[in-house]
Amino acid sequence: MTPEALDALRATLTGDALTPTDPAFAGALVIWNGTIDKHPALIVRCASTDDVIAAVNFARDQGLGVSVRAGGHHVAGSSLIDDGLVIDLAQMRAVEVDPVSRTVRAQGGALIGDVDRATQDHALAVPLGLVSETGVAGLTLAGGLGWMRRKHGLSSDNLIAADVVTADGALVHANPTENPDLLWALKGAGWDLGVVVNFEYQAYPLGPEVYVPFVAYAWSDAKQVIQRYRDFATTAPEGLSSLCVCWTVPEIDAFPKERWGEHMVVILGPYVGPIDEGRDVTKDLPTFGTVIADLSGVMPWTEAQLLFDEDYPKGRRYYWRSTYLNGLPDAAIDALIDQTEKRASLLTSLDIWQLGGAIDRVGPTDTPIAHRGAPYLIGIEANWEDPADDAANREWTKAVSAALEPFSAGGSYMNFEDPDDAAATAAAYGANLDRLRAVKQRYDPHNLFRSRRGLT
Repeated sequence: MTPEALDALRATLTGDALTPTDPAFAGALVIWNGTIDKHPALIVRCASTDDVIAAVNFARDQGLGVSVRAGGHHVAGSSLIDDGLVIDLAQMRAVEVDPVSRTVRAQGGALIGDVDRATQDHALAVPLGLVSETGVAGLTLAGGLGWMRRKHGLSSDNLIAADVVTADGALVHANPTENPDLLWALKGAGWDLGVVVNFEYQAYPLGPEVYVPFVAYAWSDAKQVIQRYRDFATTAPEGLSSLCVCWTVPEIDAFPKERWGEHMVVILGPYVGPIDEGRDVTKDLPTFGTVIADLSGVMPWTEAQLLFDEDYPKGRRYYWRSTYLNGLPDAAIDALIDQTEKRASLLTSLDIWQLGGAIDRVGPTDTPIAHRGAPYLIGIEANWEDPADDAANREWTKAVSAALEPFSAGGSYMNFEDPDDAAATAAAYGANLDRLRAVKQRYDPHNLFRSRRGLT
């Protein structure tokens, strides 16, 4: 990277370009996961599509690898790249809603909260994730699990078009008739294919208020609660995309003080449908075990989307894995309970994601995501504060994966995985991997975008 070339780039930008010698560089490196320690050569904070094109052309001409930062929220820190150029889209967060067609156009740097606020002005919502500060880009391009998943599918299933700056600096549109192979790849395997500067989504009527069941149970009843949850989940309507979480009683007034710091089980999930219907569907949850707190009630959809924000703050240390399960036999429940009790950090959780419904109505080759039939996903979420505990938390995560292997349906959810793990990539995309590699070869033959392995 020559000084002359960098000066020329800066002269063309509406945004700015930061090198390690710039005072603002260190702050621009901060992302969600505090364990990530990567050292880019340059960060280009783009304010427009033209800035993105200029950054891509510069990186290609200077021989720099590229990563793309939208929300910077991926657990593996894929938004940063060592010795390369980071295209930062944080200034590109505009959201436009067409209430007639129920479509939403979001710039590449938009966060879930940005989309929620804009769509709720029209009593609409897009199926997105559970933490409002997550970027829609990274979420969508690796799938996207949220509270609407069983009724309306993954975030990627609701991506209907995209504008992408490709490795040659061209701006291309991808929809079912124009560059359909690129759109197919973006719907769940879109990292490292280009820079998506605009996403277009299908939206659905929802809100402004929803019913949210939130029942916490004593750990002494954990097995019974999860067994009852298993039976309940098999017949629950698609409007409920619930979580059953093995977790820790937080030190807040909503929970009995004498329980603070204990293990607990929580069942929760906003009902995507009429409030009275949601209340009726979940009325039996308090009978599943000894209830230590019932926080169920009606709240605005935008608040329901904030339920987990405080539990996943920027700068905390995270190391996650995931596995799809064929079911929840008693032996798998025993493994979950045992591993919860062995957690290296009380901030850590094991999350049982209820799947099925609309997720399964998409064929295994209709998008890159090969695993569509599993009834559950287990999120193995090690969360902690002290760097001295890094090894213990990582080893715990691996131990949980091993303990659940006998019940695995194969594959994992890439938003909870390391995209630099070629084996995880191959397992997630299965028989679709060769097609993905062909799309990568067409749009990025020289591997300019290289935040993960497995597609080259």
